[in-house]
Amino acid sequence: MTDTPASNAAQVASAAYRLASLDQEFLLGDSTRGVRFQLEYQKVQEALTAFGVVSTLVVFGSARVRENGPGRQGFWYAEARAFGRIASLEGGAAGGGSPYANVVATGGGPGTMEAANRGAHEAGAPTIGFNITLPREQQPNPYTTPALTFRFHYFAMRKMHFAMHAKALVVFPGGFGTFDELFEILTLAQTGKTPRIPIVLVDQDYWRKAIDLRTLRDNGMVSAEDLALLEFAVDGADAWSILRRSGIGPAQVANNLPLGGA
Repeated sequence: MTDTPASNAAQVASAAYRLASLDQEFLLGDSTRGVRFQLEYQKVQEALTAFGVVSTLVVFGSARVRENGPGRQGFWYAEARAFGRIASLEGGAAGGGSPYANVVATGGGPGTMEAANRGAHEAGAPTIGFNITLPREQQPNPYTTPALTFRFHYFAMRKMHFAMHAKALVVFPGGFGTFDELFEILTLAQTGKTPRIPIVLVDQDYWRKAIDLRTLRDNGMVSAEDLALLEFAVDGADAWSILRRSGIGPAQVANNLPLGGA
């Protein structure tokens, strides 16, 4: 009598038998959090390098702003769009080829982000969207360059990419998220963790009412030197003029290190 061959179906179907690189349950587990963090860094870094991006001009601002929104919203949208266009045309990202310096980079979503990306897109320049996965899904706006449209799970890694590549930061009115991003960059500059870059807040009246940084100085929380980390601009064109006076421009391309080289 011949024995029936034993089946190995249970072994093959076991989670332990899956290749680690194809095992979603394993890859998304707590023990591999560090690996996922590294992958988010590396994937974006390799894509930016392959495209030829050597530096960025980061634009922050509210996702809630609309082109035809109430109050000052229309103005903020128009000025972020204007900044994206002029910074791309005069900053060297438009009309040329790789390497690309001073590429407009935003969080890639709607509102102010869309406006800045839109202006850069209309100038014929590449433009970056660093999207983040949120409980209410944030979809990428249609103006970011597809090859430069990224999605992050980790806020920390997203912030790292914003900070690592920025030659300047321009901040339009926003709420908690905008404040978080602004103060992250300010703290890095204040503590010397990153080189100091021009930081420009657009619409001084808004910012003075939202938070008066002079109160921090007057109570000894920050120094006068700390307040000199940022400047105020009237509109998008004024913000670009401040960056130009700070040395931001197309001549920078030859002086930029490759991404990750600093």
